[in-house]
Amino acid sequence: MKRNFSLWLGLLAFALLPALAQNPSTEATGKIHGQVINPTGQPQSNGTASLSTDGGLTSKYTFPVGSDGSFTGEAKPGTYMLVYRAADTPATQMVDSIKGVKIEAGQDVQQNIDMSRQEFIDKMPAEQKKQLEALRASNSQALRANSVINHLNADLKVVAQDKQDINNAIQTATQSLGPQATSVSIQAKADEISAAKYTDIESLMTTDTAAKPDEAILWDNLGYSQAGLNKFDDAIASYQKALDLESAKKSPRGQVIGLADAGLGEVYARTGKVPEANAAYDAAAKADPTTAALNFSNEAIIFSKLGNAAAQVAAADEAIKVDPNDAIAYYLKGQGLVQNATVDPKTSRIVLPPDCTAAYQKYLDLAPTGQFANEVASILQQAGEKISSSYKAPKH
Repeated sequence: MKRNFSLWLGLLAFALLPALAQNPSTEATGKIHGQVINPTGQPQSNGTASLSTDGGLTSKYTFPVGSDGSFTGEAKPGTYMLVYRAADTPATQMVDSIKGVKIEAGQDVQQNIDMSRQEFIDKMPAEQKKQLEALRASNSQALRANSVINHLNADLKVVAQDKQDINNAIQTATQSLGPQATSVSIQAKADEISAAKYTDIESLMTTDTAAKPDEAILWDNLGYSQAGLNKFDDAIASYQKALDLESAKKSPRGQVIGLADAGLGEVYARTGKVPEANAAYDAAAKADPTTAALNFSNEAIIFSKLGNAAAQVAAADEAIKVDPNDAIAYYLKGQGLVQNATVDPKTSRIVLPPDCTAAYQKYLDLAPTGQFANEVASILQQAGEKISSSYKAPKH
């Protein structure tokens, strides 16, 4: 945080002497560059830096000070006083000066005007010194806060990459083990990759929530890692902490609340707490409608893995309500319903339960070449159903 501290030395006003006419000269020049630093230690933007040979009464050369406090220019060889004036400093006064600045032909001398030096501070009036100390303390706190924020942001970038690596774990494992690997060994390798990434996130977020315990997104990520490591009680506590923090804000972020609620929904679903899971996912949809369909589909997938077909179908229906064109939601609904299919003893055909055919047909309508298209088409064909979509069986 930059804080400008405009200070003057209440110097006596001197009458300016008339400038003498100068004839053009081809005498070699030297260069000077530097930076103006204000009493708080920050660059002092704007104003001018001048070279004087009469104690600052007149200026031989004047250079503008940039927004970063820097200045540069050329001058004839000689020994000068370097003078800084702010934009509103009268021409008869100065803010600071440095004596004995020597310019040499063909050389580029660096000379800063540092008003944080003790010599300058000692000349300040008592009230200005008091103000300066208050500003320095404020700046110090801001710098420390910025340092923490920068560190947290760097960690969140690592977390984002870890999450991506988790999502790509199967693909990475397949590439690592080669085409001869079994599905069991690929899954084991993927689980190993994911566990390492979850552990990395947990370590980072445990440290970061201690450094800034009032930031809900950190608790969201901690809960995510704990859920991935099957530390369900810890994950619930972390997600609830995120909800409490964000909900207490004057302008709570729906996305952050949605992440926490969806995280709780996943934990509850994975631990067989169906009503709690449904309530948490409903809350996530309300907080962040943009991810509602995805969250309900994820809920259906979790229940599918747990073998809870009824809960799977209910979650898929919720996803369809949010996004009627979500092909995966129709597949998940059909997959849940087909668990109750029977076989006609006379025809040996599969008898699909109500709504299963419609769900599968809708999936093929939306994704005729989708990941599960062949599976769905095969089930419909075994049930003697005509496929009313653009699906085409693959050629062998």
